[in-house]
Amino acid sequence: MTADHRTSPPRRSDATRTAILAAARERFAADGYERATIRAIAKDARIDPSMVMRYFGSKEGLFAAAVALDLRLPDLARVEREEVGRALVGHFLDLWEENEELRAVLRVGVTNQAGAERMQGIFREQLLPVARQVCPDPEQVPTRAALCAAQVLGMALTRYVLRLPAATALSREELVAWLGPTVQRYLTAPHP
Repeated sequence: MTADHRTSPPRRSDATRTAILAAARERFAADGYERATIRAIAKDARIDPSMVMRYFGSKEGLFAAAVALDLRLPDLARVEREEVGRALVGHFLDLWEENEELRAVLRVGVTNQAGAERMQGIFREQLLPVARQVCPDPEQVPTRAALCAAQVLGMALTRYVLRLPAATALSREELVAWLGPTVQRYLTAPHP
């Protein structure tokens, strides 16, 4: 069998699923979890609403599938210890600038249990391991990671969701300069 015969064209069900997920991401980002409807998502995907339910079972199931996020956090072993805070803040700023799914997750996370659970999973699966790389006391990793999350999510909420003028006026460099040392302290400073 040649390589051409082993590669089959995408099935219609794959295309339908992809269209639903794309429409859901856009709708959740634009409207938030509460206002986004299965009917509106189906209309955006140009399919019947029953198909959304068939593929995902519920609005919560659709949301969880649509926001399976990989934060692509940097390997902190490659970052100078004194620059960890700045590196993480810069990384998160880059993510927020380019990723509408993060804004959707944040909006939903503050208004809905399914969204909060999704945020908790991202924290547990992705941020805790990064904090473990630099935290001086393994028992403090969850606390220190939570403090970092509070800084980064607070910045994201004020800059990208609420769009507070003072927060949106800050340049990337200013945000890194202000928040980097705080995140650094949370991760690497001795226990207060």
